[in-house]
Amino acid sequence: MKEYVPPILSLCKRGPQVVLPKDIGLILAYSGVGKNSLVVDAGSGSGWLAISLANIARKVVSYEWREEFARLAEQNAKRAGVSESLEIKRKNVFDGIDEEGVDLVTLDLAEAHKALPHAYSALKEGGFVFGYFPNIEQAKTFYEECQKIGFSELHMVESFVRHFLVRQAGTRPQNTGLVHTGYIVFGRKQKP
Repeated sequence: MKEYVPPILSLCKRGPQVVLPKDIGLILAYSGVGKNSLVVDAGSGSGWLAISLANIARKVVSYEWREEFARLAEQNAKRAGVSESLEIKRKNVFDGIDEEGVDLVTLDLAEAHKALPHAYSALKEGGFVFGYFPNIEQAKTFYEECQKIGFSELHMVESFVRHFLVRQAGTRPQNTGLVHTGYIVFGRKQKP
């Protein structure tokens, strides 16, 4: 069964791996991002997470150092109608985050733990950081680094969505489905 794609993402083209709606939903819900939020996203890729955030937040700045991915994310932002609230910044997040007073930082890139000091500095008190990882070892490293830096309310989660076959003869789970997409680690910046 093909994964359902919400209308805002249905016109977007895929390049590198994307964060899927089931995981985007967790990030939106757990972070409390809203219409007044300033968000920094790193590792734009195809832009699906940044676009979903920009559909809700006041402003999203997405860091992408690879030109082909930055162009794709910008084109997808236009297709989704969020170009005004989404800026694709051609910069490597490991070189620092320019924004201050940020409500949410999302990190979807290899060795994301190395960007945590920049995320911590950019976040306002009470702001959240999220890391998205295909492997448990990466998630564990990120979690442990969050602890060292001083993030609190740390959690690591994984989301499963189970599709059902609905028919008159009986309803049951589909034989196949999308189970693992990524581990999500999140923490919050609090007063020391």
